[in-house]
Amino acid sequence: MARAPTQKIRIVTLEGQTHSNKWDRVAGEEPLELRLKWRGQTVKVSVTMRTVGHDFELAAGLLFTEGIYSSFDDVQEVRYCVDAPQDQQYNVVTVTLRDSASPDLSRLGRNLFSSSGCGVCGKAGLDNLEHRGLTALQAQFQLEPDLIYSLPAQLERTQKSFSSTGGIHAAALFDLESRLLVAREDVGRHNAVDKVIGWAVLNGYAELERSILLVSARAGFEIVQKCVAAQIPVLAAVSAPSSLGVELATRFNLTLLGFLRGERVNVYSGLERLRLE
Repeated sequence: MARAPTQKIRIVTLEGQTHSNKWDRVAGEEPLELRLKWRGQTVKVSVTMRTVGHDFELAAGLLFTEGIYSSFDDVQEVRYCVDAPQDQQYNVVTVTLRDSASPDLSRLGRNLFSSSGCGVCGKAGLDNLEHRGLTALQAQFQLEPDLIYSLPAQLERTQKSFSSTGGIHAAALFDLESRLLVAREDVGRHNAVDKVIGWAVLNGYAELERSILLVSARAGFEIVQKCVAAQIPVLAAVSAPSSLGVELATRFNLTLLGFLRGERVNVYSGLERLRLE
């Protein structure tokens, strides 16, 4: 069976000159091999480290945000690999696309942003998104600052694994009325985002253009590019953005918010989507 999102281990705690034995919980981390099947052919896409749980969403979301397929309807099936060794079957996931899909298989020979850790570099990374046909976000609405301020508390209430380990990231999707739609946790911040977007793919959620993504970590390039790919117009982070993340958000007209803590937030791009006095 698949392992749990957290693992209980024995540790030694030092306090001054004394020590004691105790149990502690740490965030689970295991490799996930991702495979793509289309028209009878199966290819290995990547291996990423992740926290066990919502693996199908992670697989579907990662392939979508990386531009391998472009329509929610392209996904026919997602399943664990029964051909793998028994102790690894839950660490191999195959995404099967419909024959009618038109996947960009040329991207399978490149390092996926979410697998490389640091993404791609500079202008090449920005231009690559435009070459995929992604355009500036056109969503037109205005949000009250108080609505933005209310989101972290909602996310915090869902972070069960973080509360027991202190070592796991979270992402949550909200509608424009601040209603929590889905929240996911993972040891990888980009994986948490892919799980959220994968939830939208597998559930046919068609309102991403009128939604807000909140992440518990920093808003780097790889997180911003996933929002652009999914057409999510507002990204809020409790931590800092990166310079390339800000540049990407500005180019694609994404509202990027950082250091969202209490009743304070920094606006790095897309100020027009906030209603200010």
